[in-house]
Amino acid sequence: MPCEVAVKCVLPVIRAMIAKRLVRDHGLKQVEAANLLGVSQPAISLYSRKLRGKAMDLEGEEEISAMVDEIARSLARKEISYRDFVMKFCDVCKAVRKKGLMCKLHKAFDPRIEVEKCKLCKLVTSICH
Repeated sequence: MPCEVAVKCVLPVIRAMIAKRLVRDHGLKQVEAANLLGVSQPAISLYSRKLRGKAMDLEGEEEISAMVDEIARSLARKEISYRDFVMKFCDVCKAVRKKGLMCKLHKAFDPRIEVEKCKLCKLVTSICH
């Protein structure tokens, strides 16, 4: 299922991107970033050393990077509720799926996927609100 691929591969990448920005751009300590993201400090360390959250590179995707920047900024300034954080995180995942950025990963998990013909993520993200 696409959601399984997202949970295993995409969500850790997004979390790693947010963690990187919290530490690098907003000067937070790893433990502070961990608390904001609801993960452990060792997880943040693994993200920073690229030992976790490396299934794909989304840094070059302008729309995705801008969304991640906004989440990190809001978290660092404590201007976002948990509910809104979850919604914005989901929006990033939907954008990744809608752009077809997860298709090759999905094929690695399920060889039956025909990347060129499959529009499942685009369809699902258009009906998920």
